[in-house]
Amino acid sequence: MNDVAERYLACWNETDPQARRKLIDEAWTENATYSDPLAEVSGREAISELIGMAQARFPGMVFTQAGAVDAHNRQARFRWSLGSEGAESLVDGFDVIVVDADGKIATVLGFLDKVPVA
Repeated sequence: MNDVAERYLACWNETDPQARRKLIDEAWTENATYSDPLAEVSGREAISELIGMAQARFPGMVFTQAGAVDAHNRQARFRWSLGSEGAESLVDGFDVIVVDADGKIATVLGFLDKVPVA
């Protein structure tokens, strides 16, 4: 599941839309779902668009894994941070990922622990 978390974060950090979509196609199921307090989407194209919107809102920032992946069966949870390299994070959260029998991401449930004040 460490590899799943790495592939997942690579999708969130890929700024080229075509390259990001290729990563998503490789890592996510066709009808994957993503849900957090700010968004709920279904399907690879919608997930790619959501990632693009997050990148537009936080230009130049990167997602990094913050701690170990905790996993059992076909699900995992891990903490992440979003911020500029070498600076304090702007956003912190944790995600729960569920994969299908082939190891592709089927469901992501996201939680936000620290968000900037609007």
